[in-house]
Amino acid sequence: PGITVPAEATAVKIDAEGQVQAIVPGQSSPTIVGQLELATFVNPTGLEALGDNLFRETPASGTPTIGTPGSTGFGQILQGFVEGSNVNAVTEISALIIAQRAYEMNSKVISAADDMMSTTAQIAR
Repeated sequence: PGITVPAEATAVKIDAEGQVQAIVPGQSSPTIVGQLELATFVNPTGLEALGDNLFRETPASGTPTIGTPGSTGFGQILQGFVEGSNVNAVTEISALIIAQRAYEMNSKVISAADDMMSTTAQIAR
């Protein structure tokens, strides 16, 4: 659902259950302005990637199951946290170097085998 934050709000707070609150000057407690919802899909890999971390439902993904953060089967929302990388750069670079060296060695083996076949063909003539 749409969430409208008042123009005079000085801060916005989102709790772990997805409740959006705005702090408005002159009020003693934050004003609840909306509730975030999460969607899960039977086949998340079937979603169409639109870019910028946006996805669209497709027939392959199935219909969404909508729920609030923190309820069973849905994650929680943590305001102010940045998602960490799920890739270890050192490990990936090491794996890339190993793959490159393996490719080099295989390429040299193929070249050597080709040279031997060429020499054998010349001797047979």
